[in-house]
Amino acid sequence: MTGTQQPYGTLPDGREVTLYTLVNAHGLRARICDFGALLVSMETPDREGNLADLTHGFDLLDGWLHNPAYFGASIGRFGNRIAAGKFLLDGKLVTLALNSSSANIPCHLHGGKIGFHQKLWQARWLSEASVELTYQSPAGEEGYPGNLSCSIIYTLNDDDELIWQASATTDATTVVNLVHHSYWNLAGNPTSSILDHHLLIAGDAFLPTDAGQIPTGERASVAGTPMDFTQGKIIGADIDADFTALKFGGGYDHAWLLDDAVGVKLAARLHDPKSGRMLEVLTDQPALQCYTGNCLDGTIIGKNAVAYPFRSAICLETQAYPDAPNHPQFPSTVLHPGEQYQHTLVHRFSVK
Repeated sequence: MTGTQQPYGTLPDGREVTLYTLVNAHGLRARICDFGALLVSMETPDREGNLADLTHGFDLLDGWLHNPAYFGASIGRFGNRIAAGKFLLDGKLVTLALNSSSANIPCHLHGGKIGFHQKLWQARWLSEASVELTYQSPAGEEGYPGNLSCSIIYTLNDDDELIWQASATTDATTVVNLVHHSYWNLAGNPTSSILDHHLLIAGDAFLPTDAGQIPTGERASVAGTPMDFTQGKIIGADIDADFTALKFGGGYDHAWLLDDAVGVKLAARLHDPKSGRMLEVLTDQPALQCYTGNCLDGTIIGKNAVAYPFRSAICLETQAYPDAPNHPQFPSTVLHPGEQYQHTLVHRFSVK
């Protein structure tokens, strides 16, 4: 294992940003930035041994400062959507910043107007294989109660796993759902479609939403629907089917419900038949949001001056249920003083 760091630019207020690079014994390379606790790039080999970056993003810091698609981001305090930016907590109404609106239905998305992915975190090496990033979110930030102390640890091990571990504590009751938001294209070609990738999702139910992509509170079986990935299939097989959920999402952009097993378990397996690259996603969280890049339209210019086209990447975001604070029947996202929030996400890379 080797770990190095280098300057990555300066924020408008003069603070310096640093890029951290992890390389394992097999040559896999992860680059992490202390701005946004971002995964800047992840390079793995294909079946011929050729390394390529599998993630969408930007070459320079300036691109990450504006990052409208949340490429590579560590999202907080609450990933995904909260309806109308409001919920009751201990009988009191909490009102959050509104920063998104699908079908003219406003919501709080991915932590608000200036989420954790736009904050400068404090970084330190834990070892040559691990970097820890910490952020202190003050009470009232984006409307959330409580001072929240957050830690994210990136580890690249010699089992070819990139592990993202999030934890948090609070001094007042609040809600937390920290989420990792990388965009993957296992072909290593950011202009190619991911519709020919093969995907398995280890969830036999999903959360239907309204037109604003806010969960209705219902849990629906995937059986007999285009949402069924339990046996694995090509992503493009049913993505344009005449199915209400797909119309609301413009493709796949939904939360699949994982089994209730305690500990880290398989959430998804993604495979690119052409390159041979495989990505297994494991987690201890109850849901997986699968998003197929339906809003990418070629207007975002990323690494190597590439314009990222429609459905050129997929997000596999392990997390709590979206809008959980407004649905008491969902697993709770409430964090009390004296408790610790924890989230483990494993990206396991291989070739088939």
